[in-house]
Amino acid sequence: MPPARHASSAAEFVPPEGSGLAALRRAAADCRGCELYEPATRTVFGAGPADARLLLVGEQPGDVEDRQGEPFVGPAGKLLDKALDEADLAREGVYLTNAVKHFKFVPAERGERRIHKTPTRGEVVACLPWLHAELALIRPELVVCLGATAAKAVLGPSFKVTERRGRVERAEDHDVIATVHPSAVLRAPDRDEAYRKFLADLRAVRAHLGRAARRGAGERETAP
Repeated sequence: MPPARHASSAAEFVPPEGSGLAALRRAAADCRGCELYEPATRTVFGAGPADARLLLVGEQPGDVEDRQGEPFVGPAGKLLDKALDEADLAREGVYLTNAVKHFKFVPAERGERRIHKTPTRGEVVACLPWLHAELALIRPELVVCLGATAAKAVLGPSFKVTERRGRVERAEDHDVIATVHPSAVLRAPDRDEAYRKFLADLRAVRAHLGRAARRGAGERETAP
């Protein structure tokens, strides 16, 4: 059964300034920034270390995530785990979140898995303060956008993953690389080829982090 909800004012879904991740997670649980909270089971906030060098942002939680309350624990999450491992990116060191924190879905018959619906631009914009708060607290060296919704949330509505996937972009204070969402790999007609390209993008992510680490080490060695 979904957790009980209480009435809330507009101020309650504005991320409190100066809060840590735990406080943000608690505040987001009562978010009423758009109507998606009504049918969803719960808010699915981000998860991972507060000092993560790498932050991955997807579109929204899916059916399994909505039930369990954690991001990327369903089929797409399992594929992501496999790809992260093959790219030498340990999930334990990655912060995972979504542009939209509530599951938007098509109602299903009893016992069937609910199918997600793409959030509108207005729903993404309503949820952006939470993502911005996560980015401000974690200050990752690199943000990876998984799919078009995440990429447009971070890089602007005109950004096209199909044209610029795998390239290093710049948004605010962050380097950003956009790729497809792992669920797109699962839906691809040629899943092996789609997975190969997805893995190549994550290996580019690993290479970028390696270069950043070497630059940082060089700066420390030459510092007076």
